[in-house]
Amino acid sequence: MRGVLELAFAKFLNDAPDVAAFAKNCLAVGFKIEYVKANGDLSHYIPDFMIKTQDGTVWIIETKGREELDLPQKRARLRQWCADASAASQAEGGSAYCFVYVDQGSFEQHAPTSMAALATSFADYQQPCPGF
Repeated sequence: MRGVLELAFAKFLNDAPDVAAFAKNCLAVGFKIEYVKANGDLSHYIPDFMIKTQDGTVWIIETKGREELDLPQKRARLRQWCADASAASQAEGGSAYCFVYVDQGSFEQHAPTSMAALATSFADYQQPCPGF
């Protein structure tokens, strides 16, 4: 089921007029974020997609087909990672870093046609970003 969501999401990104570039993250890329699991153990996870919109904003996207025990910890850690990355990048005139968690049911229900529409639809599960 997860592969179906990721495939549909990749098609959405390919068709979205405000997406300048995107990549499906994988182990070979090496982008992973450490976080503390619900049981207190240190772990890593690999966000699913990295997107750059036409305005230069970098979005980190995590797609979810089902709810997980560690999801709140992952969200909190990714929120902090994006805030830190944005501060470092923007201090040198670079991009803002933002994230959105995309659950399958809402993605199918809202059927966004742009990154701006996705950001608006998933406002409860994202790092606030300028312009969105």
